[in-house]
Amino acid sequence: MSGSTPRARAILERAAEGGRISAPDARLLFDETGLIDLGLAADAIRDRLHPERAVTYIVDRNVNYTNLCVTGCSFCAFHRLPGDTEEGYLLSREVLYRKIEETLEMGGTGILLQGGHHPTLPLEWYEDLLASCKDRYPIHVHAFSPPEIRHIVRVSHRPLEEVLARLKKAGLDSIPGGGAEILADGVRQRISPLKGSADEWMGVMDCAHRLGIPTNATMLYGLKETWEHRIDHLNRLRELQDATGGFNAFIPLKFKKENNSMSGLGEVSITEDLRNFAVARIYLDNIPHIKAYWPMTGKQAAQLSLSFGADDLDGTIDDTTR
Repeated sequence: MSGSTPRARAILERAAEGGRISAPDARLLFDETGLIDLGLAADAIRDRLHPERAVTYIVDRNVNYTNLCVTGCSFCAFHRLPGDTEEGYLLSREVLYRKIEETLEMGGTGILLQGGHHPTLPLEWYEDLLASCKDRYPIHVHAFSPPEIRHIVRVSHRPLEEVLARLKKAGLDSIPGGGAEILADGVRQRISPLKGSADEWMGVMDCAHRLGIPTNATMLYGLKETWEHRIDHLNRLRELQDATGGFNAFIPLKFKKENNSMSGLGEVSITEDLRNFAVARIYLDNIPHIKAYWPMTGKQAAQLSLSFGADDLDGTIDDTTR
């Protein structure tokens, strides 16, 4: 190996052979490892976990059922305040069904339903949404990030476990990992103070796993968080996975600067993108898949990430229309 210190090389060799690295080890990898060395180690781990070397993908569609939201995260270019009659929307069932039919016609097998934190929709509305989709179409419904579920809990005044159990019964197949951002409350208070705490996000995932609902996990990076924040984020995911085994995939999400109040931050480099993928693959030794979500990283970085630990491409069908 070249471009890395002896300490870093020893950590990479241990990880490539199946050993678990610590949080201090991960911090050292960010500081003392050459990019190529990091990629080779992550790729070796990917080979060990997925020796067939296939790149998997799901043909699905991301449908945002509403953009009305009371949370107002500073990095969000999507939400509109309740009462916005010009750009705010709540999709009708007819529009949603048409989108599902178009997805099926294109060979799709799944639909991702996410939306803003609508101020008035009760639990029964979400149950009907799920049931109506599952009754009509043979499709996997991947829906409602943890902050959305926490919002449903608050609006409906029902316990978390009851809400998740009822959503599962209505047709919820799995839960996306959105809303994790960085699992550090200091960062969350700065970028999304109304979205809920790190413990609340983790609590939804823990409860979902124990009810038999599989989930993904994400990390939104490039928001002036530290490397320590990112490593602690990965560590929290790994610890929960040790306890429940419910995470199917981890998806690094790159902050995009367009049309939001944090545009002045700029965006991290493709080199940093690849380091994130590689360290995630090395550290998250108990999560089966690392997904590259190309709409946020860009196609070039997503392709390169397949040599830095990623084994799945996400974002095959985009949705930008109402």
